Order: sequence, then C-alpha cells, then structure tokens
Amino acid sequence: MKYAVITFGCRVNQADSLGFEEELRAAGAEASSPDDADLVVVNTCSVTATADQGARQTIRRVARGNPNARIVVTGCYATRRPDDVRDLPNVLRVIPNDDKPQLVRLAGMTTAERFADGEGSCGSAIEPGVAGRTAFTLCVQTGCAESCAYCIIPTTRGTPRSVAPSAVLAEVDRIVSAGFKEIALTGVHLGSYGRDLMPRSSLAELLRALDGRSARDVLLRLSSLEPMDCTSEIVDLVAASGRFAPHFHLPLQHASDRVLARMRRPYTIGGYSTLVDDIRARMPAASIGSDVIVGFPGERDEDFEELASYLERSPLTHVHVFPYSDRPGTEATSMDQKVPGAVVRGRGRRIREIGQRLTARFRASQIGTVHRGLTLEDGSLVVTDNYLKVRIPPGRARNEWVSVKVTAAGETMRGEITE
Repeated sequence: MKYAVITFGCRVNQADSLGFEEELRAAGAEASSPDDADLVVVNTCSVTATADQGARQTIRRVARGNPNARIVVTGCYATRRPDDVRDLPNVLRVIPNDDKPQLVRLAGMTTAERFADGEGSCGSAIEPGVAGRTAFTLCVQTGCAESCAYCIIPTTRGTPRSVAPSAVLAEVDRIVSAGFKEIALTGVHLGSYGRDLMPRSSLAELLRALDGRSARDVLLRLSSLEPMDCTSEIVDLVAASGRFAPHFHLPLQHASDRVLARMRRPYTIGGYSTLVDDIRARMPAASIGSDVIVGFPGERDEDFEELASYLERSPLTHVHVFPYSDRPGTEATSMDQKVPGAVVRGRGRRIREIGQRLTARFRASQIGTVHRGLTLEDGSLVVTDNYLKVRIPPGRARNEWVSVKVTAAGETMRGEITE
C-alpha cells in the first residue's frame, strides 16, 4: 500500500504526522505522492479561516487528481467542523485530535495487515531523510488552558496533558538510536509542560534532565514558547549548555498594552521587551522569532503605530504576520470595533515589510560568524544552530554536523566549511 501525509500548521501537527508515518512504515506501507497514494492523511490546522480554506482546497485537489484515494482527515479543522469535512470528496474517515494516537487503526490500516510482500518482518523504521525530514519533531505536551480571546485551539486540543519525563527521555534515546542528530521539542502550550503531572514538574526541569542525559552530538531545539513561560532559568540553560539551540520563538501578538489586554494576553510590552533584550545581550547571535496579529477588534491607528514602532527597533529576527479573522466560538468574534478588511490588509503589508527588514538585518549581521550546523537535502544546505539556512559547496552527505562560516547574506545565504 502507498500512503501520503499532508500536514498543515504547527510543529505539533508535524510531530503527529511523523507518528502516523512511523506506524504506516512499520506496517510495510510505502511513502508516495498524493496523486499515486492509496491512503492520504490530511492533518489540518484551524488557527485562521485561511487555514480552513487551505485544507478544503487540498482535499478537493487530491480527490480530483487521485479519484481512488482513500482520504483520512484529522487535526483541528476536522475536530472543529467534522460535518463540513465529512462532506468533502473521497473522505473515508474524520478523526478528531483526541483520537490521533489511534488514527492508523481507526482508518482500518492495522499493523497486522501486511502491506509488503515476502516473508519475515515487513516495514521499515523512521530515519533521517524520510519524508524530507532531517530533524525529528517530538511533541511532549498537548492541550491549552489559556483564555486568549482570538484562539480556538483550546476547544480543539483540550486541556493540557504532558508526557511523563521518563517517557520523554526514553523517546529521545530511541530517536537518537535511529540516527537523528537534532530534536525539536514542541507542544500546544509547551511552557505549561508538567503542571498537570503528579508529581508536578516544569519545562525547566525537563530541559535540565535532557541536558544531563542527551548525547553531546545531539542538538535540542525549543519550539514556540509563550513569553510568560520563557523564564530566566530556561534562558540561562540555553545560554550555558551547548546542547540547546540559540533559537527562540516568542509570540508577541501586539505591542500595545491596551490591545494585549483585549486579547487576554498575560504580559505587557515592557515585560516582553525586557525578555528579548536579555536574550540578545546573553546570546548575540540567537535567532528570536515572533508572531503578531494585525487588525484585532478595537485596534486603533495609534495601537498599530505602537506595534510598528516597537518591531522596527526590536532585536527580533523574523516575524510571522496574521491578519485577524473571526473564529466562531471565540470571545473576539463577538467584540465590537471590528477593523475594516482593507485596513487590516494594509497593516499586514506594512508589518511584513518591517519583518523583511529585520530578517535582512539579522542575516547581514551574521556574515563572518561561524556556527554549528546540520546538513540537509543533498548535503549542500545547512541549518545552523541559530536557525539560518546556508548553502555550502557540495561534497557532504545529509545529516552531518559541520562548522560553517557565513560568507554571504541575502535571499540565499552562503557559507564555507571550516575545520
């Protein structure tokens, strides 16, 4: 049997999809393109209306190109609007987030069903390079109990649930044994890790355990952290350890305290600014990314100017811009003072331009610096510890650690291997 997995959205979805692929490969299934697959798994996102639309369009496109495909849909959009998804062409099953661990079985594809020919054990294990992945994304937590006014995810992912520290450590050992040299730790609300466990734990405790346990040639990268969860203890550990990538993604959402309060974000721009300034002072070459929302209900011209002004002078290195869109079921949907669509789009363009300048400035600042990096693709591309993608001369294999000196910045960054 041939399969394809199409993933939308966050690293948590990427981790879930990697799990589907592991189970399917273990059963002997063979990865393929959606146009040639017997089974297509579509792992959806629902953070914006655009994400919903993208999932629908993709399912219809797969059904047109491969009328015999059996399509299984999961993820946040499938959880939030299962009837809408079920009506799309060729959809065999709609599987909510809570049932993701049983997706392969619920789709009727069990490991007892032999997909490969011949005697003996069928199937193959996951390894670097499968489905184009060199790093492994490991989900250690899911669910969220925050009350951000714009976010539908707590209703689609449920309450916070953390993986026990012993299970995380065992999984890291397994991943390393499979040959992976970089592991990205992720969660729906990663910073809340351990608060639901008995005995109670924390993300900092988990990171300390991993720091003492992980092999020296394995780099651990933190996925998105809410600003209030990025404690001085975590910053200290990343700065001092050498096992953690100098890479932070800290969603700001807005730089106006008035808008942050309407969003129900539990911090101020002053606190956020202090945090990222401290990271920059401690780790001058660190990558610091962020998310912002433009056009939130009640955002005035002066609020938007506060956002633009802060971003221009900030130490951020890249910014993801989300034009506000109503998510039925959230508090923001019923708020007054909606911002006209044309204004939202204009504000989005301006913030994206600022983000492009921040990225260009950071890339230029890295010319002449030397970084640890992992080779990707055919070995001629490196992702550095501080999350830069740098082209190098050919001659290396995928999944090798190298020391790379950045020699040129721009749309394509270039570098050379150093001893």
